[in-house]
Amino acid sequence: MIAIVDYGMGNLHSVSKALQKVGADNIVTSDADIIRQADKVVLPGVGAFGDCMRNLIQYQLADPIREVIDQGTPFLGICLGLQMLFEGSEEDPAVEGLGIFKGMIRKIQAPGLKIPHMGWNDLSFPAESPLFKNILAGSYVYFVHSYHAVPADPAIITAQAAYGNLVTAAVGRNNVQAVQFHPEKSSSVGMSILKNFKEMMK
Repeated sequence: MIAIVDYGMGNLHSVSKALQKVGADNIVTSDADIIRQADKVVLPGVGAFGDCMRNLIQYQLADPIREVIDQGTPFLGICLGLQMLFEGSEEDPAVEGLGIFKGMIRKIQAPGLKIPHMGWNDLSFPAESPLFKNILAGSYVYFVHSYHAVPADPAIITAQAAYGNLVTAAVGRNNVQAVQFHPEKSSSVGMSILKNFKEMMK
């Protein structure tokens, strides 16, 4: 069973439906015990970094997320769910992130291009990730974001997109994988990514 973390924000039901389409049983929940016991955990997020982190703390779900990550449970962050894994964000410097990965979320630098970065963009893969098994370089996915991750260790970047400069599209280390784009809105490529997550082993 995959637990989708419900902290009052995010595109929870579209993520749930997409996982159902690839045959993954899932539950949308804010129950810390269900999250701790799940086979896999998904943290979606839409909106502003500070609001998402404040809600996560208010729902008392930050520590359960750290616990499942520490115990090796396969974990997928989506959009703001990726950003919250870092130490903080320029979007709301007063709010700390979960600190799973060292580094910060920075505003996209794309002179002459519109921010937010919105729409379809192709991916390149600087490092391997179980999420991108059998996904070809140049595959297109759907983005909506103004900020992206700048990890302290660039080796955790598993996918990038060119938008003015290179934008971090995915990061990962061991059981923790996260994407900045929306797989649930990314057609067959997104479904393949979610299927790959479903098949990740502990």
